[in-house]
Amino acid sequence: MNAYTARTLRSLCAAAMMCLVAQTTGAQPQATTRIVSAANDFLATLDQKQRLGVMFAFDDEQQRARWSNLPVGAVRRAGLSMGELNAAQRSAAMALLAVVLSRKGLEKVHQIMEADELLRQSAGKPIFGRDLYYISFLGAPSDRTTWMLQFGGHHLALNVTIQGERGILTPSLIGAQPALYTVNGSTIRPLGQESDKAHALLNALNDAQRKQAILTYRVADLVLGPGQDGKTIQPEGLKASAMSELQKTMLLDLVAEWAGIVHDGAAAARMAGISAGLDDIWFAWSGPTSVSPGRNITAYYRIQGPNLVIEYAPQPLGGDPSMHVHTMYRDPTGDYGREARPK
Repeated sequence: MNAYTARTLRSLCAAAMMCLVAQTTGAQPQATTRIVSAANDFLATLDQKQRLGVMFAFDDEQQRARWSNLPVGAVRRAGLSMGELNAAQRSAAMALLAVVLSRKGLEKVHQIMEADELLRQSAGKPIFGRDLYYISFLGAPSDRTTWMLQFGGHHLALNVTIQGERGILTPSLIGAQPALYTVNGSTIRPLGQESDKAHALLNALNDAQRKQAILTYRVADLVLGPGQDGKTIQPEGLKASAMSELQKTMLLDLVAEWAGIVHDGAAAARMAGISAGLDDIWFAWSGPTSVSPGRNITAYYRIQGPNLVIEYAPQPLGGDPSMHVHTMYRDPTGDYGREARPK
């Protein structure tokens, strides 16, 4: 067993154990209680005008779909921006994200925001930067009734629906520009694992499998991105049922880069559901099949199943597409917690 195989198997075993713990000890409801408490702690820091600006009705469909990969100057967000908050309020907002998301997910969010701050500094434009990320609520935080937390700005849109034990992250857009930068001598790639693991999976396929997986046409951008709620596309590429056990493990490990953004209990439950339907998931690739060491791929790929669509789409705008990446994470059966929402 090579190091990659051992690592991926260990990660999946850990996810399975977390799911078992959540089911048998009630760890997930406790997580929801912590989320509700942190949400109320944040709301308590706001004055009346701010509270009115951050709270929306749960059935506000316009606000629900008001997210984008574009800067806020191009697509107006609603809620409160980080720049409108004082230090204590911003700290409380980040504390809320820390319990809604996994440690790895929170780190990814910080890296995306810091990339946008670097973009602001290099471009000299006030339409970018860490101050232009917005927080909003649809419905009042509760451990019994359904509500939703939104957080995002340029290249980030997290839509987290909470209903009791359930924490639903779809649809969420996760991107980065620059998608590679240096801080204190360390190289940061917010979507590095999403690139590396996909390329490793492609290289693990035999010639016949690669012929099926690699599309004969070029996909240039997200197909199911912002504004495409409810749209469907035909699965294509290589079906997981035609993969070896190792390849299936690598595919699940890749999926976990998105599913694992939400807190561990909800992520484990989500991965268990995806794993149960693994044979019906497809992997498709469009674009170059080679990549320079330490860089991001410049190819589009898609992972699609009955309850899952993931897209990775490098952007050619501004030169190097490996430095500007959009990704999309959806569940055709449960975006915005559709199954959990009141009828």
